[in-house]
Parts: sequence; C-alpha cells; structure tokens
Amino acid sequence: MLKRFFLNLLSSFVGTWIAIMLFGVVVVLVCIGLAARFGSASSMGKIERHSILTLDLSGVIEEREEAIIPDYSMIFNGGIDRPQTLDVITKALREGADNKNIDALYLKCGRVAAAPATLNAIREEVAKFKKSGKKVYAYGDALFSGAYYVASVADSIFINPYGSVEMTGLSSTSLYMKNLFDKIGISWQVVKVGTFKSAVEPYIMNEMSEPARAQLDTLFGNMWGFMREKICENRKKLTPEKIDSLINVVSITFAPVEDAVKSGLVDKAVYERTMDSRFAKLVGKKKDDLNFVSPSDLVASSEFNAGMGGKNQIAVLYATGEIVDGSSSGINFEKLVPTITKLAEDDDVKGLVLRVNSPGGSAFGSDQIGEALDYFKSKGKPLAVSMGDYAASGGYWISCGADVIYADPLTITGSIGIFGLIPNGELLLEKIGVNPQFAGTNPQADFPTLYKPMDERQLQVVQKNVERGYDRFINRVAKGRKMPVQKVREIAEGRVWDAMKAKKIGLVDNLGNLEDAITWTAKKASVDGKYNLVVYPDFKPSFWNMVVDGGTFEKVASDFSTQGFSEFAVEYIRSYLNRERIQARMPDFKAGF
Repeated sequence: MLKRFFLNLLSSFVGTWIAIMLFGVVVVLVCIGLAARFGSASSMGKIERHSILTLDLSGVIEEREEAIIPDYSMIFNGGIDRPQTLDVITKALREGADNKNIDALYLKCGRVAAAPATLNAIREEVAKFKKSGKKVYAYGDALFSGAYYVASVADSIFINPYGSVEMTGLSSTSLYMKNLFDKIGISWQVVKVGTFKSAVEPYIMNEMSEPARAQLDTLFGNMWGFMREKICENRKKLTPEKIDSLINVVSITFAPVEDAVKSGLVDKAVYERTMDSRFAKLVGKKKDDLNFVSPSDLVASSEFNAGMGGKNQIAVLYATGEIVDGSSSGINFEKLVPTITKLAEDDDVKGLVLRVNSPGGSAFGSDQIGEALDYFKSKGKPLAVSMGDYAASGGYWISCGADVIYADPLTITGSIGIFGLIPNGELLLEKIGVNPQFAGTNPQADFPTLYKPMDERQLQVVQKNVERGYDRFINRVAKGRKMPVQKVREIAEGRVWDAMKAKKIGLVDNLGNLEDAITWTAKKASVDGKYNLVVYPDFKPSFWNMVVDGGTFEKVASDFSTQGFSEFAVEYIRSYLNRERIQARMPDFKAGF
C-alpha cells in the first residue's frame, strides 16, 4: 500500500513537471513570436518624406488575414508564413496615392500565388496609384505571368539580363483518379444534377468529359482575352495576337531576354542593384538614404482604417473558403448565421456588404446562410454582394438573394448545381481481410454505409434528394435575380461562368470591386458620406499567429514536419471524409498562369 502511495506520488510529480515543461515550451514559442513581432514593429519603415512604397508580388495573397491553422502543405514545405492580404494591399495603394510622403511605387515581381480576380483587383489599384502622378517601376529576376499582369500597368518594367518572361496564358490541371481508386478498392456512387457539374469526374473517370472541357475552354478563353486587352492598353507595342504568338511560336519563356525587350514585353534588362540608383534619382536622394516601406507598414502607420462601431454602420462581412459544417476554417455556417442575425437586429447597422470568395460546399450550410441573409433583408436594410476570386455553386447560393451583386471581371461564378459523392469501400475491405457484420432493428439502419454499395432503390432515394435540393437552388436564384425559372435552368446545369458573361446572362449586376459595393450600400441606406465601416468577423489570431512572423517559425515547422506530419495527414483525410455528402461546390480547378 505504501509502495503504491509513493508510486502515485512520484507519477504526480512527473506529470506536474511534464506539464510545466510543456507550458514552458509554449511560453518560449509565444515569446519568440512576440519578440519577432515587436522587433519588426520597432524596425518598421518610418514613413518619412520621399519614401517608396514596395509591393512584393510573390508568395500567397489571401483575401484577408485569418487565424493560421497549419495544414499538411505548410508542413511539407517546411515553413509556416503569414501571407499578404488583398485588403491590406488595397488600403496601402490608396493611402500611398494620397500620402505626400510616398513618392513612388516599386513592384518587386516573383512567383505570386493568387487567382486572376485578385491580381486584377491589385492591378486596378496600381493603375489608380499611377493616376496620382507618382511613378511606378517594376522589376523581376524572372517575370511570371501573374506578377507580369499586375506589372504591365507600370511606367517601366525591368528584368534581370539573365532572367526570363515566363508567360504561358491560363490553364488548369485536374487529376483524374479512377484507376487509382480501382487499384485500392474504392468505388464512388454519384448522384448529381447538371450536365456541367463536373466536380465528381476525377473520382469516377479517367479523362475529362466534353462538357467539362468545353466550359473550361470558354471560361479561360474569355478571361485570357480580357487580360490580353488590359496588357495591351499599357504596353503599346503589343497586340493580343502578338502576345499569343510570343507564347505559342516564340516560346518566350525560354527565349533570351533581348527578345522580350524587342517585343515590348519589358523596357530594359538591368541587374536589381541598379534599381536603387533609379529610385534615388527619381526621389532626389542618395542610394543609402532611400526609405522603402511595405504595405503593412504604411497601413499600420496611417489612420486609413475602418471605423469601429458607432451609429450609421455599414457592415462588411467576409465569407471566404469552402462552406463547411462546424469547422474552424472556411465558411462555418454555425458561426456565420448568428453573426448575420445579430447585424440584422442591430439598429446601428444600416446596410451589409457580403464579400464572397467561395467555391461552395455544403448544400445544407449554404441554405442556412441564405435564409439568414433573407432575414437581414426583411429588416428593410440594403444587402450587396461583392464577389472575389470565386462565388460559385454554394458561393452563388448565398449571393443570389442580394439587392445587387458586384463582381470583378475575372471572378468565376455560377455552377448552379448539386451533387452527392458516396464512397464504397467493400472491395478494399475484402483486400485487407475485413468482414463487416451488420445488426440492426431495420434493414436500412446502416444506409448509407461505406461498407457496401447502394442498391437501385437507395440510389433513387438519394437522387431524388439531390433533385429536390437542385430545385430549391433554382427557385432561390429565380426569386433573387427576378428571372423566370426556365431561364435559370437554361444557364444553370452546374456551368461555371466568368463574371463578364455572368453579367450578360443576369447572374451579376455590375463589374466592380468591394469599394463599389460599399458605396452603393451606403447610398441605398441614405448614409453616404457619413457612415462607419465595420468589418466582420473580428480577426482572432491563433497560437500560430502569435508565433509566426516571417521566417521565425521555419525551424520549428521543419522539426515538426518529421515528428508530427502523420497527425496532419490524418486530420486532412478526416476533414475530407467529414464533408457533407450533398454538396453545392464547383469543380476542383484553379485558373493558373
């Protein structure tokens, strides 16, 4: 008995010390992060006279800052970084155009990871900055298509003499995995509505269907046509036909830099170190005295921020990511719906702009958000939607009831359709020697199950369920867009559209940005010129946000990649399997450069 007492006492001490040590590790990590953050804050570029705003067109650009939740891809890459955000870049470019201490804009071009609509939004803001009379210079060791598209509006584009213009047009690659699933013993049972609803194809086919290919050809063709025209507006030696010829015939990506200069794609080949001399001459300073400031530095030092509370509020509510149920990432309807309800019942909130950047997701979640937005409108308050990169399928479901819809010309929208994708692992279980045994009060008690395929009657039950959801989707679009049901059916069928075409067929009202939607809402609410802008949801940093600052966390992440990767992989697979079976989601493709 005494021995057991001492063992228990010893284990308590050990447990306590382990807890203290773990707590110490957490404190150290947080301190590292805070020290890095405060260190960077103390060394933040002072916005002194003749400063140069510097926009780094490389890495990921998100819609807005969100709590960092590490996933398998971050761990795979051995580092967790805080991406740039469109809202900060936009604010900085507008502030920089008006700020007397900012003399010029420097676009440092690299491999940027952002959708065409985001890049177009940045390009439009750069063009507005340029109209202030301040010079815009762009430089890149290699000019990739995405960054080049933004840089094409600059006064001058410079490139490394040994660099390249890696221009390829728009494309996407989808991995079709039927053979893989056949080999491991997984089959997929599909129920869907919509000829073009091709999100299920990679699971059940080995190659793209003709309708899927046709819609992508049209989509990318329209978007690329718009982008070529925009490039040619500023690069006078170029024509749309010449751009395609440089890609298809000259293979400009692999051509010498001299060809890019002669063609008019860029202005001059120089080494990066010479850019300091150019800016020094431009702003009238010595090279060593140049002051380069980042967008985050400029925004943090200014008062160019949204109002916080008060009367006459225009609320901007961000709905970004996949529509999910109960997740900490994406659009969680369980959190979004109460927020919308609260805004509807707040007398100080005079109008709402829903900023949608979503490929869709759960049909149930989409419906709940849509109903909450209807409740907001029932209070007599104006509701506008501003579409970002994507507002498709479930993303369009939650958008279509708005009083007005604004979209960037390169927004991808539509995809009005629903599908169900139910896996069947019967063959896999046989291969690994597992034999499930069922016992229940009713024959259908385990329906649907992963252990055996559905029979014909069960398939019909699920198909009718999907068809009811599709009809609900169609009727919501018809009501919201004030269109006949038959017309909606003609443009639905799961087809994705670029916003330019979507405007012509009635799915979008205006081509414009978030600021346009805010201006419309304020005017409609009769508070234009005298309102406070309040952004929702509030940004709540995670532990990782506290720790991560630039490259501070790279070594920790690298160590974690060898010790804890399996946990992240399991979580990724689990989150996928926990998706709602009935989805209103666009195909898994991204328009890339």
